[in-house]
Amino acid sequence: MPYSLVRQRLAAILLLVTAGVAQAAPPGEALRRAAPDINPKALKAALSALDCAVAAGMAPAQHLGVIDYSLPSTKRRLWVFDLKTRKLLFRELVAHGKNSGENLATRFSNSPDSLTSSLGPFRTLGAYAGRNGYSLRMAGLEPGVNDRAYTRALVMHGAQYVDAKMASKQGRLGRSWGCPAVRPAVAQKLIDTLKDGQFVFAWYPDPAWAGANGYAQCPLTSGHEAPDTAGAALASNEPQVPAGVLP
Repeated sequence: MPYSLVRQRLAAILLLVTAGVAQAAPPGEALRRAAPDINPKALKAALSALDCAVAAGMAPAQHLGVIDYSLPSTKRRLWVFDLKTRKLLFRELVAHGKNSGENLATRFSNSPDSLTSSLGPFRTLGAYAGRNGYSLRMAGLEPGVNDRAYTRALVMHGAQYVDAKMASKQGRLGRSWGCPAVRPAVAQKLIDTLKDGQFVFAWYPDPAWAGANGYAQCPLTSGHEAPDTAGAALASNEPQVPAGVLP
């Protein structure tokens, strides 16, 4: 057998072995390898929340989004993983709510009209065309922490103020009214990856929030409950912002 063919076959075998090892590794370990810059505490809490939600009756998700609100808005703090292949699909900028802080988010709420982001686990619902374009509804799964997300119309959508160049001049991204807004250029592809029963987890090391360290006990709902329709007619909870304006 020609030496070149032997090398090709050995390379193919090595690739299969490597892939098998990656699949055999625990999910957290494999995802950390795929995203070495992610805070391991945030990832651990996200996977704990996902296990808890599935135990509560949520269908298993294929895609996981993790937002680390301990990072400044100028950093790419949204990771999206494929849980089947254990690969990183996206790492993106994401805005926080106007009343959560300036460049750093430090305040979070479940209250209507608070203009803040909410922490915790979300089951994604359907995508739709709203005031801010293609958007994604989400159901909060943690009572008292984010279970008003649907009625608050906290949705993922694209926004012109999520712009790295603007942020470098102003020292922060623009801010939403609580929505995890992303770059318009990536919004549709990102939303299509996360829509229809996927899982998003927003993390911050708040010592008063049990979910910051994972869930020793499972307080979550499945997200399959009929949502309060009071917010169903809302396209978004925030007005459109003209290009070049930093809210």
